[in-house]
Amino acid sequence: MERYKATLMDDKAVSRALRRISHEIVEHNNGAENVVIVGIRRRGVSLAKVIAVNIASIEGTKVPVGALDITFYRDDLEKRTESPVVKETKIPFEITGRHVILVDDVLYTGRTASAALDALKERGRAASIQLAVLVDRGHRELPIRGDYVGKNVPTSRQEIIEVKIPPFEDYTAVELFETV
Repeated sequence: MERYKATLMDDKAVSRALRRISHEIVEHNNGAENVVIVGIRRRGVSLAKVIAVNIASIEGTKVPVGALDITFYRDDLEKRTESPVVKETKIPFEITGRHVILVDDVLYTGRTASAALDALKERGRAASIQLAVLVDRGHRELPIRGDYVGKNVPTSRQEIIEVKIPPFEDYTAVELFETV
């Protein structure tokens, strides 16, 4: 059971963080001409779309956006008791030779990002893969770090970070819960 503790970011703070991340991506890659964005299903896809819109307004360049399902790349698949729900991977563009911005909502142990890297490697050889996350909560189990981070939030392992964003919720926020 979870108990609400706090709102860490409201819709304006999330919007500011995503705009900053978008500017950092453009600056780091000397523009957006060779950049593609891939969101990790579920909420990473919504965040990826916002970043792409931001980059288009900054650079005047439309950046392709894809969606990546990592279900069968997870290293805990055999430990899950329920049947996995597989969503469609949609990457309708070539990633070979491109700068791929991998987007997720929360960076925690690093295992989701690691699974996403494995899944992307099957699709081609990117010039680089960079990780953008809205929240980094620490507790890494693998040597993974975010290249672009909206907010660093030190947490305990008993706490849970939830990103609320349409179309999954009716509002945008980052909320902190604790397990009770």
